[in-house]
Amino acid sequence: MSDFPFLLLMIAVPAIGAAVVAGLPKGRDELARQISLALSGVVLLLAVLATVAFDVDGDRFQLTTEFAWIPDFGVSVALGVDGIALVMLLLIGVLVPIVIGASWKDTAAGIGDVATDRRSMKAYFAWLLLLEAMMVGVFAATDVFLFYVFFEAMLVPMYFIIGSFGGPRRQYAAVKFFLYSLVGGLIMLAAVIGLYVVSNSQLGEGTFAFDALRQLEIDPGVQKLLFLGFFIAFAIKAPLVPFHTWLPDSGSEAPIGGAVLLVGVLDKVGTFGFLRYCLPLFPDASRYFAPFVLVLAVIGILYAALLAMGQSDMKRLVSYTSISHFGFIALGIFAFTHEAATGAVLYMVNHGIATGLLFLVVGMVIARGGSRQIGDYGGLAAAAPLLGGAFLVAGLASLALPGTNSFVSEFLVLIGSFPSQPVFTIIATVGIILAALYVLLMYQRTMHGPPRGVLLQTDPAEPVPAGGGGATALATAPARTALRVHDLDRRELAVVTPLIALIIALGVYPQPLLNLIEPAVAATMSDLGGSDR
Repeated sequence: MSDFPFLLLMIAVPAIGAAVVAGLPKGRDELARQISLALSGVVLLLAVLATVAFDVDGDRFQLTTEFAWIPDFGVSVALGVDGIALVMLLLIGVLVPIVIGASWKDTAAGIGDVATDRRSMKAYFAWLLLLEAMMVGVFAATDVFLFYVFFEAMLVPMYFIIGSFGGPRRQYAAVKFFLYSLVGGLIMLAAVIGLYVVSNSQLGEGTFAFDALRQLEIDPGVQKLLFLGFFIAFAIKAPLVPFHTWLPDSGSEAPIGGAVLLVGVLDKVGTFGFLRYCLPLFPDASRYFAPFVLVLAVIGILYAALLAMGQSDMKRLVSYTSISHFGFIALGIFAFTHEAATGAVLYMVNHGIATGLLFLVVGMVIARGGSRQIGDYGGLAAAAPLLGGAFLVAGLASLALPGTNSFVSEFLVLIGSFPSQPVFTIIATVGIILAALYVLLMYQRTMHGPPRGVLLQTDPAEPVPAGGGGATALATAPARTALRVHDLDRRELAVVTPLIALIIALGVYPQPLLNLIEPAVAATMSDLGGSDR
């Protein structure tokens, strides 16, 4: 079973499906939904079967597929996963069907929480499937050039998802997202070429194979330059402060489904790149630049948390919380301890689940009220208790309450980072307090108190008596009544229930994921030149 081309199929199935969906006749949106959901379900099934076939005590990279692509330049279509990549493929497999389910009743006139008349629904689902194929490819590639191709190619579907189906400022957000990522990618391309030149000088022929590249003895000065080329691209993608400014715009203007995948998966490519490429290929440079990265990480934790507290736009607030969380992930990676790095990888998965749920619930709130402004809501939990409960679970997971999945991740990062980086760890813990503030304040203002703003409607004016001129006169005054908000329907319950179940299950028993992650982290620490274990 380990010889079965799981990874190749996980790329091919949604990629071919995207072409099929895009080619459907006009008006076949329902068929587009059905095909998209079925194919994303196939990808999830393949991810689960790949996990079953993966041997945690076996080789570092398993389920491999390789064949020549551009042999004159040593480029191959080389696919394989370690435990770190495998858990990210599982995350993709879970989130994409949920995103499609969340978009099931959307129409060309409205995608999730925004109105649009730019494209048909079948185009939207085609871009989602193509994005899924590109995301699988970027985590599964074991050829550095192939990784770069997927790294750049996944910008295209996300650009169109934001630019065609996003909010009022969608074009600005899409262009900003594309330009930031493209510039980072071009800088990384220069480093990829430099790495090829180094491999050619040492091995007699150039190669992009990861296993061969990590055996190179690269001069420390050259390492620093190559490290920076990869690091800048990954820091933009993550994003780390000060490379973060594209995310609040993209996250707030993207349709909810796009925002879930943008923050839940795409941004993880940056932190995945730190672990997969920066640390193993450039160990000396990684240690040299670690203090600088840790400074950026803790600044990001506090700065983004403070900005989140000041947001009035719910989607923008959730986007800033993600920047803060990525600071914790970077702290865990560059603390260079086994426990911290394991927590960082687990955080990558758990953040995708928790923030994915939070974005979905926020989208459901906005779809009911028609506004992204926190101040336009109040008392929602009384009118829609299931919606309020899902919002609460998502918020508690986001602030890492014990018993939720994010707590285990954050605890491992902090306890693993403290022995080697006590000052940075202590500063980072302040972010936990701020997270409780911005999450609970948003929940309290939208879910409790009297209805207000968009949740109030004006009834026909009712007469009230008023005296004047010795005669009885009637004056009118508008009567304001609470707008009836429907609770979660069956489809919405089917969308949020799997994520709530994962939040609770992984909060109580995260060991299955840890069993996959720990051997890969140990191998990464070994490439770095040692481990705390």
